[in-house]
Amino acid sequence: MARRYYYSRGDRRAILALVLLAIGISVAMLMFHRHGSTVSVPAADSTMADTIAHRHARRQHAPQPIPDQPQQLFAFDPNTADSTALLKLGLSRWQVVNIYKYRNRGGIYRKPSDFARLYGLTVHQYKRLEPYIRISPDFTAPASSLFTEEATSSESRPSARSNKLQSGEQVDLNSADTTLLQRVPSIGSYYSRLIVQYRQRLGGYVSLTQLDEIEGFPANAKPFLAISPSAVPQKLNVNKLTLAQLRRHPYINYYQARGIVDYRRLHGPLHSLHDLSSLPDFTPADIHRLTPYIEF
Repeated sequence: MARRYYYSRGDRRAILALVLLAIGISVAMLMFHRHGSTVSVPAADSTMADTIAHRHARRQHAPQPIPDQPQQLFAFDPNTADSTALLKLGLSRWQVVNIYKYRNRGGIYRKPSDFARLYGLTVHQYKRLEPYIRISPDFTAPASSLFTEEATSSESRPSARSNKLQSGEQVDLNSADTTLLQRVPSIGSYYSRLIVQYRQRLGGYVSLTQLDEIEGFPANAKPFLAISPSAVPQKLNVNKLTLAQLRRHPYINYYQARGIVDYRRLHGPLHSLHDLSSLPDFTPADIHRLTPYIEF
């Protein structure tokens, strides 16, 4: 009679594991022969391989960083250019901040070489930007030697004195050109240019007292100047002009221009001088002298 063999539970598990291992090896060899170099790996290794492959594919298909936009070169005045223009020229944000700080303290770039003193500006950057720097005549440094020459010539040239206006004669301050203004006693080419330049910045004179805002203006020239009652100054539409455009007016500084722009952004258009006077940077005196030039 044949003897029966009984296997314990541990033996049965070992036999089952060996059978499964043999089946796995057989399947792996079959897959290897079918797919060439493809090798089957255990489940844990397969999961890790899938993860690595997924990360590799994601890197390959991930969007690449967009390169910096090419910098633009164009004519600019460092005294009036806004931050958008300065950034387009290739200046960094902290350099733009330094420019604004300098201008807010009353600093003026009177010639292109002044811009080279900008903190952090490299020689390469300056040489690249120098051909495009355009300083407005409004910011040109006063030529003291020219003033001395004009003062001397007005006293020493008989022909010039003979062409001067006589007592009781006047010229219109808002229409006279530099040639006519030089006929006014004590006014030569230097002050005649300043009068015209300041008239353009203001948008026209509304009072003779505005001439006192020109440094060193000779008071004895005022009796020979007049303002036509029909003169209407050029208006500033505070709801349409940009911050840089508002700043160009002699009666609006950077903080006031920024206050106007911020008010429009937060509350909409300004409707009256009352709205303008509500801005903290405008004093009653500021509002008074701006009144002839403002429109809404």
